[in-house]
Amino acid sequence: MAKWECDVCGWIYDEAVGDPDGGIVPGTKFEDIPDDWVCPACGASKSEFTKIED
Repeated sequence: MAKWECDVCGWIYDEAVGDPDGGIVPGTKFEDIPDDWVCPACGASKSEFTKIED
């Protein structure tokens, strides 16, 4: 599972953890998150996230 970092605030979306408070269940791939989802820390759009390479 991949991790994605918010370019605005640095919050990490971990696909293994999801965003339960935002309605995204653990195991949800980043590309499967609805396009209107926003960073729970700062409200940045999904397009402002960058995949963290291992």
